[in-house]
Amino acid sequence: MRRFLAPFLGAAVAVALISAAPAAMTKGHDVLEFGTMAPVIGPFVGSANPIRGINGGGLPWQLDGARGELSSAGHLELDVRGLVLLDGDPVPAALRGINPIPNFVAVVSCQTIVGGSPTVSNVATGPFPATMSGDSRIEANVTLPSPCFAPIVFVGPSATTWFAVTGE
Repeated sequence: MRRFLAPFLGAAVAVALISAAPAAMTKGHDVLEFGTMAPVIGPFVGSANPIRGINGGGLPWQLDGARGELSSAGHLELDVRGLVLLDGDPVPAALRGINPIPNFVAVVSCQTIVGGSPTVSNVATGPFPATMSGDSRIEANVTLPSPCFAPIVFVGPSATTWFAVTGE
């Protein structure tokens, strides 16, 4: 009986390991890793100068820090600290240095190809809680286009407005 049971158990373990492997690999390899983001300021405030079709917030913002990673499988991890309205003019005094938005959304923007022509594809996460001091942890899976060239990550109140963007 043991002679027949051992190969069966060995095969069952092998099948379990093989079927678990794709789940462990869904994170993919890093496409983008960043340790800084820039807040919306100057000519990027408002809708006059969108980046990849996404408008800047209607007032200037400031940011203490941000870091994140994007994998080839679309797994995004992002920590934002101190993303608040600018503590100065032209922000109204009552709003300076605070985040009045309860949730942040991350948007991954890629240059891609559709029908043989270059285009931009923006993919948003769902909303994630943000504190009044501008802290938020975003961890989500997004469906990236293929190919996804030159990815940029935005943080804002929606898929169409940004308060911070990868860069410096």
